Amino acid sequence: MALLNTHSVNNKSFLLNDLIIFKNLDFLFLTEVWQQTSDYSGLIELCPSGYSFLSQPQGSGRGGGLAVVFRDHLPCSSTTSGHFASVELQLIKVGRKDPFYCAVVYRPPGPNTSFLREFSDFLSSTVKLSRLVIVGDFNIHVDDPSDLFAMTFSSLMDSFSFTQHVSGPAHTWGHTLEFFFFTLSLNADSVCPEDVYISDHHCIFFNLSVSASPPPARCMVSPRFLNESTASNFSAVFDPPCSSDNDPDSLTSQFNEHCLSILDNICPVRTRSVPAVNPTPWFNDSLRSLKRQCRKIERLWKKTHLHVHLLHLKDLLTSFNSAVRDARVSYFSNLVSQSKGNPKVLFNTISSIVSPASPTASIHSVADCENFLSFFVDKVNKVRSSISPSALSLPLPTPTRPIILDSFAPVSLPELTKLVNSMKTSACPLDILPSSLFKSAFQSIGPSVLSIINASLVSGQVPAYFKNAVIHPLLKKPSLDPSLHSSFRPISKLPFISKILEKVVAKQLTAALDEHNIYDSFQSGFRRAHSTETALLRVSNDLLTHSDAGDCSVLVLLDLTAAFDTVDHHLLLERLRDWVGLSGSALEWFSSYLSERSFSVAVSKFRSSTTSLTHGVPQGSVLGPLLFLLYLLPLQHILSSFKGISYHLYADDIQLYISFKPHEMSKLQLLHTCLDSIKTWMAGSFLQLNEDKTEILICAPDKLVPKVRDSLGQLASHTKPSVRNLGVTFDPALTLDSHVSSLVRSSFFHLRNIAKLSPILSRSELETVLHTFISSRLDYCNSLFTCLSRTSLNRLQVVQNACARLLTKSSKHTHITPLLLQLHWLPVNFRVHFKILVLVYRALHGQAPSYIGDLLSPYTPSRSLRSSDQSLLVVQHQAKDQR
Repeated sequence: MALLNTHSVNNKSFLLNDLIIFKNLDFLFLTEVWQQTSDYSGLIELCPSGYSFLSQPQGSGRGGGLAVVFRDHLPCSSTTSGHFASVELQLIKVGRKDPFYCAVVYRPPGPNTSFLREFSDFLSSTVKLSRLVIVGDFNIHVDDPSDLFAMTFSSLMDSFSFTQHVSGPAHTWGHTLEFFFFTLSLNADSVCPEDVYISDHHCIFFNLSVSASPPPARCMVSPRFLNESTASNFSAVFDPPCSSDNDPDSLTSQFNEHCLSILDNICPVRTRSVPAVNPTPWFNDSLRSLKRQCRKIERLWKKTHLHVHLLHLKDLLTSFNSAVRDARVSYFSNLVSQSKGNPKVLFNTISSIVSPASPTASIHSVADCENFLSFFVDKVNKVRSSISPSALSLPLPTPTRPIILDSFAPVSLPELTKLVNSMKTSACPLDILPSSLFKSAFQSIGPSVLSIINASLVSGQVPAYFKNAVIHPLLKKPSLDPSLHSSFRPISKLPFISKILEKVVAKQLTAALDEHNIYDSFQSGFRRAHSTETALLRVSNDLLTHSDAGDCSVLVLLDLTAAFDTVDHHLLLERLRDWVGLSGSALEWFSSYLSERSFSVAVSKFRSSTTSLTHGVPQGSVLGPLLFLLYLLPLQHILSSFKGISYHLYADDIQLYISFKPHEMSKLQLLHTCLDSIKTWMAGSFLQLNEDKTEILICAPDKLVPKVRDSLGQLASHTKPSVRNLGVTFDPALTLDSHVSSLVRSSFFHLRNIAKLSPILSRSELETVLHTFISSRLDYCNSLFTCLSRTSLNRLQVVQNACARLLTKSSKHTHITPLLLQLHWLPVNFRVHFKILVLVYRALHGQAPSYIGDLLSPYTPSRSLRSSDQSLLVVQHQAKDQR
């Protein structure tokens, strides 16, 4: 282990990388890393292969920031240590079954008024931690017996049974500033300050005796080695199995067994040993030679102690750091240029440079997989069990819907081939054929796949193999604790061939739904020509129209807990029959599709047992989102019954809004009644409303806001100064100023990261990256930007200008208009108007949601004019500040 005050990692990251490798460190604790929030490039560079890091960025201003670099086989996670004004502190938990804790501390130099009190509070909170190590730079001269503050600090540490283990100067100018403490239940030795010539602080090396498994030198892998000739070799020997059986399960089993036998013959699974840690690919012979020269001069300096040798050593170290950086840039540049036309390689490369790898689930055995499986099952069962039994007996409205689909039509081979070619490749452990090989060899396997698909459609039965899923736990956010199951979301993976069948069914079902207008007209989720932008445009238009008329409005955003996972299969089948109009073999097919489903949890080589999926729409499936929309159809009947309350849905995101005159506050009682009806219906549908996440925005003049809030009664506690609605921040005045501020801030953050990548990217690749990370943000829901002030539009234009200058390598003094013209980029204001024109065109030609088309009124003059045949629209009244 080692502790070092780096005085910024960005200009010495590769020296730190070499230090970790050369000293074979398990842990490196760093202070003063000078890391800005979400800027990980320097820390990524200093991490050797097989290592990860946890960081705590600095506060405001220059200096500060903490980080811990550790081996991957040692599970580490950040824990809560509280916030202190006088000191930066990062508390790390190491291990799972018998953990110990490390506290990394940096105390900035300055007044000492509150440090002793705050640090005493921290030490008091750690008394329950039997094994604790405290390391850091305290900027306290404990080697000075005349320093009263230092003596008081030493007394404080002694009272908590901590002992200082750094003796001698730890700074090039003398004094002991870095400290190393540990509790009596830990054993440490070989504490040694050493100048590593990286900063003006010495590096404190020490050994800590704890039980931990050694890092694996090599690991065993068992892949199939597929190459360009695999598809042709497979197709040459594939002979469709002859069978007169039309049972989907039998046909699927025969197909899988035949494919597996061919694969085992042409590309068998081969187990081999590979290094557990990948070597650094850009570390070449030139760098090795330069590194040897650095070590030689370092030995000479230690022997002679001549200042000229020290200066020579520091020059060589600086050259070595720059040479490694240049070699790394050259490696990534060649990697990207060799993969032109492959955006996956481009964006994976970018991610590896600017984003830390997300921690994986702590799964080291089958038992860990079983624990994850139990957690995911219990989470859903807990939600369903919280539903009041009395709510389940409440009567629900049942419509009389004519039959719209009683059977699925078999598909032809050309139709199936076109559908498979349009599908994206995916990976599932249950796939016999990898999806890339499946698509490449489809000309030969197509007839066999077609017989399976059509047998399922005709018989109304789904093969059991299609109904098994494998769950992979994925961390929700990098900042969450990977040791907690609740930090992960289940990512479901289904066999590729099952998605083909679902695509066929979804196409026929969607056509029937569109033809008979079954969808809720205000549901925008997972529907063609619908999007979050069209949904927000309608909501924003309604709120602005009422605001312009002097009305007050209240917007309510509702959140559901695990909505897709708690769907009741019996109720879903009833709604497919009664609310949609399915019958016959089509309804039987969905009954088979939902029954006897199962899933397991698998990570790496470990896999849990299989458990039944008794409720919820299948996650990771093609039909799951569509089935959820149909499950919500009765909600339309309830919401539309409340006249005066408007609503909009995007999958499980529900928003209600009501507008009223300032003297009509009593109308808010209707909102309470509506919410009660929604809760009752959801309880009867096994859906749980997360009331803690309900958010309310009041859109009214400032002087009326308190009165509206008081009229909301119990809902008043849910009011917010702004709400995030489908990715757009709404404010009470509907100016979107908060959204613009957030948008500009995130855009410049990504722009700074992209600027670091410009040396490895060609101009076309750089433009692709800029459009992906910046232009897409500026264009997201920009049809709502018609309400922006000129100041806000100018702020967004500054972002686009910065992108143009970065792409063309122009100076800040270059006139921007010719640059945008050269790039064929419309300025932000024109992009907003262009988006509106596109939406109007689509609405007039039936290519936009009906709720957008309803806002357009054809202009009909009172008498015959030359403009009568120009298809003009009525111009709506605008407020003075919008003209």
